[in-house]
Amino acid sequence: MSRLSLFSLLLAIPLAIAAPERPNVILILTDDQGFGDVGFHGNAELKTPHLDRLASESAEFTHFYVQPLCSPTRASLLTGRYPERTGSVEVNFGRNIIRESEITIAENLKAASYRTGIFGKWHLGNNFPIRPSDMGFEECLHHMGGGIGQAGNPPGNNFFDPILRHNNVPKKYLGYCNDIFFEKAMDFAEAHRDQPFFIYLATNLPHLPLQIEEKYVEPYRKYGVNEINAKTYGMIANIDENVGYLMDRLESLGLEENTILIFLSDNGPRTAREKNDLYPDRYNAGLRGTKSSIYEGGIRVPFLIRWPERIPAGIKLPHIAAHIDLLPTLLDACGAESVDPDRFIDGRSLLPLLVGEGDSDWQERVLFFQHNANHEPLMYSHFAARSQRYKLVQPFPNPRDDLLDIGEFNISEQLGNLELYDIEADPSEIENLARSRPDVVSSMLASYENWYRDVTADLDYWDPQRIYIGAPEANPAQLSRIDSQNMTRLPFWSARVVRSGSYRFTLEFAPSEHDRRAYVRFGTAEASQTVRAGESTCVFESVALSKGDGRLEAGLKSGLKSEMVEFLTAELR
Repeated sequence: MSRLSLFSLLLAIPLAIAAPERPNVILILTDDQGFGDVGFHGNAELKTPHLDRLASESAEFTHFYVQPLCSPTRASLLTGRYPERTGSVEVNFGRNIIRESEITIAENLKAASYRTGIFGKWHLGNNFPIRPSDMGFEECLHHMGGGIGQAGNPPGNNFFDPILRHNNVPKKYLGYCNDIFFEKAMDFAEAHRDQPFFIYLATNLPHLPLQIEEKYVEPYRKYGVNEINAKTYGMIANIDENVGYLMDRLESLGLEENTILIFLSDNGPRTAREKNDLYPDRYNAGLRGTKSSIYEGGIRVPFLIRWPERIPAGIKLPHIAAHIDLLPTLLDACGAESVDPDRFIDGRSLLPLLVGEGDSDWQERVLFFQHNANHEPLMYSHFAARSQRYKLVQPFPNPRDDLLDIGEFNISEQLGNLELYDIEADPSEIENLARSRPDVVSSMLASYENWYRDVTADLDYWDPQRIYIGAPEANPAQLSRIDSQNMTRLPFWSARVVRSGSYRFTLEFAPSEHDRRAYVRFGTAEASQTVRAGESTCVFESVALSKGDGRLEAGLKSGLKSEMVEFLTAELR
């Protein structure tokens, strides 16, 4: 070895030793768990000892915000961008699907040599090219659709012994879904303990249906809690138990000190009720509104972040923060560059605040939230603008009402219903200050209008993300009705046929007492056949499709009545 080579080697050794290890990241996202659904926020009925312990060891942003529904929150959380930019503006009928051009935390960290895994809920599209495996996740164990037992899942699937997708292959697992997700996530952490990893642990609890072992429910029944809340709290107790399991296992693996552990929820609480008023019999720390509402109860959630090596334990930060801040915060903490430096990110890094280096430089800002129940966003429709002190609100009486016809929307009426609250003085949003503070209303409304024009400028919501048919990466492709578009009387899938050829179509549907006519259409190609009473599947062995974009339709007709199928499988032969 030459003296120069030896000298270079000796110089490199201290640098390698001194280089800090990059942190691991575990991001726990729960489903429909409200701000008050934790013991550390004063819920006297609900016991969450492990989450309470995590809170005592973490920093907490006390005013952390998400979207009022789950898919838009997930899209923003993973991309650092408002949902209107990502295409994921609702939870079903194709409006939940993220655009393939979006870049996730997983893609960025994977490019920085992190191992990446998702365990739990995705709900941003079931098909190529927008599956978790297409968006940066190497190890994928997730359920289909918006929840186990919902559209997109195998018939009869439930929380016990569920059928899940492991790296895009359906597989039946034994046990309770949440236990499975946490155990497999920690197995992944153990397998990659010698290299940095990012785990997105997005449990489907405590989302409906309320399926949980009786041992978790019975203590709350005995306490006098009503049945719905008892089951919900039982599911949260299971979350709490698994968070304790995760923290203990991190410690046993020696990973506790240099692992960033984040806990938050995707929106406010829900049972079968989605309203703007106070929850009548469920503690939510006095916050108004529930899931789907843009009042505080629908969008303000618990947020904890623990990183023993760098973040002081027990600090509470009053700065407003949101889902869009997670991507820039984690890239900053992990020393990772964006794979697309020119991509606009709406969020900002919270790391300076967390490590005590940025409070004096923190700039005032306004955060925006909108519930887009109609097919495309509408300006002035069910929105909130939140500054550090004030909040401007335009609510709907029923947040889930669709406005599919733009003619139904009266802009003057919406602007006349604006409400303004001083959240610092009135966190329950009771005293409307809109008439007494028109100056604040005018300023915040102008900020909202500028924001809306910006985030909706680049997308054609009537030309959504397409599902690829005949792609080598996913052939056959199974489509479900949750990812269909409902812009017309009969829903369809926005599809892209990647390769021309002969396709075999399998339709799955509920049986009927009557004969029906099944059909498949794409472009000029069409085929139909009779389905006999009692049948639940039919197969078209050969339908010639040409490469290109279009509407893929599959359904059944009986007289003037048409209905969509549950599943459509398309296979290039």
